Amino acid sequence: MTATTFRIGGDLSVRRLGFGAMRLPAGPGPAREASFQVARRAVELGVTLIDTAHMYGWGANEELLAEALHPYPDGLLIATKVGIVRSDSAEGWKHDARPEALREQVEHALRRLRVERIELLQLHRLDPGTPLADQLGALRELRTEGKVGRIGLSEVTVAELDRAREIVDIASVQNRYSVVDRAHEPVLAACEAAGIAFLPWRPVGGGAPGASAELAAVAAELDATPAQVSLAWLLDRSPAVLPIPGTGRVEHLEENVAAATLRLTPAQRERLDRLAPVPGRA
Repeated sequence: MTATTFRIGGDLSVRRLGFGAMRLPAGPGPAREASFQVARRAVELGVTLIDTAHMYGWGANEELLAEALHPYPDGLLIATKVGIVRSDSAEGWKHDARPEALREQVEHALRRLRVERIELLQLHRLDPGTPLADQLGALRELRTEGKVGRIGLSEVTVAELDRAREIVDIASVQNRYSVVDRAHEPVLAACEAAGIAFLPWRPVGGGAPGASAELAAVAAELDATPAQVSLAWLLDRSPAVLPIPGTGRVEHLEENVAAATLRLTPAQRERLDRLAPVPGRA
């Protein structure tokens, strides 16, 4: 039977199917009210892991979640990310994981989320311009001060994860991964072996036309949607996988959460396993 919960950092229990808040509109007006409804409905449905980041609206997403959900119910984990700041570049952002920048972002996140401690803080990207020991050392200091509970990473390789673990305990890794995008399969394997939570972002994707057709075929067999099949595959893939699908619509949220009850047959799982190449596997 597929495990429904995971202990992040070995002690913080959450339901494995979480919610990514990135797509929630945070501006004023009816769209903001709709975002409140989605966030509150997620909690009503039993979601206990919500993912946000400083980068999502440059703090507006964190403030939105606090306005919608504070005071937080017992057992709800809102994880956020730091290390990316706004810039005038074409991308609109840049890396900044200098210790002073991380500390400033954490202080802002504490205020926006209305908490005294961020139970899971993830480094949104490793900053190539700052020594890794300085980046993770700053987060370790914040943990020692009680402002951070557990530390995670995002978009890292196995080698980067290994180096990071020499500096500080790593509780989670958030990499892009799905049934049709398995480039980070080695990172998932490393996380599973170490008891590290693996949070796949962009967990639902159509992939190539052939993959989309196969997903649709399995979905038809199960009276489900392709998105639900994609999430069910992730939950079945490893007990360390904690998908965080995002949406701005209540009906889509309810559909995603219902995927936790979907059960694939071994034959269906084998068909889905073949939809994307796996690094190192012929």
